[in-house]
Amino acid sequence: MSESRFDRWRAPYAADPAATRGRLFPEASSPTRSDFQRDRDRIIHASAFRRLKHKTQVFVFHEGDHYRTRLTHTIEVSQIARALARALGLDEDLAEALALSHDLGHTPFGHTGEDALEDCMAAYGGFDHNAQALRIVTRLEKRYADFDGLNLTWETLEGLVKHNGPLMDGEGRPTTRYQRRGIPGAILEYNARHDLWLDTHASGEAQAAAIADDIAYGAHDIDDGLRAGLFELDALRQVPFLAALLEEIEARWPGLERSRVIHELGRRIITRFVEDGIAESERRIAALAPADADAIRRAAGPVVCFSPAMAEADRAIKGFLFPNMYRAPSVVAVRRQADQVVRDLFGRFFETPSLMPGEWRDDLDAADEHRRARRVADYIAGMTDGYALNEHRRLFEVTPELR
Repeated sequence: MSESRFDRWRAPYAADPAATRGRLFPEASSPTRSDFQRDRDRIIHASAFRRLKHKTQVFVFHEGDHYRTRLTHTIEVSQIARALARALGLDEDLAEALALSHDLGHTPFGHTGEDALEDCMAAYGGFDHNAQALRIVTRLEKRYADFDGLNLTWETLEGLVKHNGPLMDGEGRPTTRYQRRGIPGAILEYNARHDLWLDTHASGEAQAAAIADDIAYGAHDIDDGLRAGLFELDALRQVPFLAALLEEIEARWPGLERSRVIHELGRRIITRFVEDGIAESERRIAALAPADADAIRRAAGPVVCFSPAMAEADRAIKGFLFPNMYRAPSVVAVRRQADQVVRDLFGRFFETPSLMPGEWRDDLDAADEHRRARRVADYIAGMTDGYALNEHRRLFEVTPELR
């Protein structure tokens, strides 16, 4: 069936599923879905995607069912990414696929688990959640008869790896993010088989997914922090952008109940960032005048982004959340316990890999410590919070209650 079935209004600089650079393992096209739609659907049906339901975003699950998990955060990111892509004439399906896959590589217990695994893997190539997401979609998901992984398109894999910008410069040297530890081996290994252009920016769709992530977690961490009582509304006034929004709400609805103020604040944060992102991106796109998607990739800087004023507001929000939420005493206490759980599990499984399920311990050479460590990291990274705690209870006499 002709690809025209999937045509919609699309800017010339949008990624075009009819012109995809393809998959590592060639497949026949679908008569009912574009290649980017197939990628999105494969991600949704992946085991790693389902496990996001029980992985911590910022709080661990003991805080209650009303707080974000990796899955609810991911859904919120995908909604914002679609809105940005639609407004900018980008391919919505690719933007959605990238938003849905951006957190697949995260460990249990949020960034605490990632930090712990990074330390445990320091002598064995390190741990990076973007590299882990690539491992999941190219190796660890075992669903298809013809290949390991999901066999996603080049455009989805490129965006997954580079949504935060190029990984190396034109001379092949790691960019700032990877200067200290180098580009993760999993990315370099895959790139040798399927060149993802690590020295360029990603597509406009990937850039839209990246700022959608910033918008979602900034707004929703404020919402979760308020509902958890980590800080009060008045404390937000130290951020001028938030103070102005609160004044706007108070002027329109004097004496509005706290829960509705929180909701109105969240709505306004998302709306202002989305509108600013669209306006600034339109301005940059007009200045660049990209003839195709590769012109965005080869641009000197990101094209889909916030204005300088809104970027400063974003930094101010993060500057508030870091001490008041991510380093709040109650959160730090739980993070410390979760850190110990991950380190305990890594040490025990590395020492005795036979304690892992069969598919994880098969084909391991006792003398190959690097391969054993990576297998243990893969196993732990795929755990949900609850499964990690259950495994700890199985292997240790005392397990933290995470409270």
